[in-house]
Amino acid sequence: MRALKQLTFFGGEQAWSCIFPVVIFVSLAVTQMISLPILPRYDWLLIIFLLMQWWMVRSGLETRDELKVITLFHLIGLALELFKVHMGSWSYPEAGYSKVFGVPLYSGFMYASVASYLCQAWRRLDVHLVKWPPLWLVVPLASAIYLNFFTHHYWIDIRWWLSALVIIVFWKSSVSYRINDARYRMPLALSFVLIGFFIWIAENIATFFGAWEYPNQREAWSLVHLGKVSSWLLLVIVSFLIVATLKQVKGRNAIQIKANQTLIDND
Repeated sequence: MRALKQLTFFGGEQAWSCIFPVVIFVSLAVTQMISLPILPRYDWLLIIFLLMQWWMVRSGLETRDELKVITLFHLIGLALELFKVHMGSWSYPEAGYSKVFGVPLYSGFMYASVASYLCQAWRRLDVHLVKWPPLWLVVPLASAIYLNFFTHHYWIDIRWWLSALVIIVFWKSSVSYRINDARYRMPLALSFVLIGFFIWIAENIATFFGAWEYPNQREAWSLVHLGKVSSWLLLVIVSFLIVATLKQVKGRNAIQIKANQTLIDND
């Protein structure tokens, strides 16, 4: 019964952490089945996601610091979308006033929702990093993974080399998280794989509801190739590394501020 209770609590915390992605999927489904007036579908999606983001901060579900991280991911994702659509990797066939170079602005929220999930889960499950590698290894690795999404169109695709480096760099790393009064630990590489796999499932749902389409889906929808899991896995790694790095920097700053305040109080 204790195991069931812990699993139920864990599932509930994960569900609350996924509130933004859930809103995205529901909005994609509803706007495909119901034609909304005045504006094209892509523009309604942008308005819905902006209102959702405002409400999450207003209600306290997300902090202002988390909003900064999510905004960063929105910009990173939008830059990737602009390049990939230009290269013909996928497309957004519907009309919209909020499209820039063929990319609707709402698309950045799909990347931001990953950051939203990471920030929410981090806080709700009191995540701690165990044996985290130094910044001089983490930052170049995350940068190389992100840049490979662009450079492989002009040069060789080194994703598998990067994946091997991730295994080497994070071999001893793990995440510690709390469920009620107990703490558990999971190898970091396993958490990357699990999140990447579930995002691949989410991608299939999103393409089914017309969020975007791959070239092989123009005539009829088909399952997204399983090879895309590797792409999402690497993107999850970049997302996690950015969030983890920012959390660590903020934590060190908080410790320093507290130490300075203690010195001032003692004086």
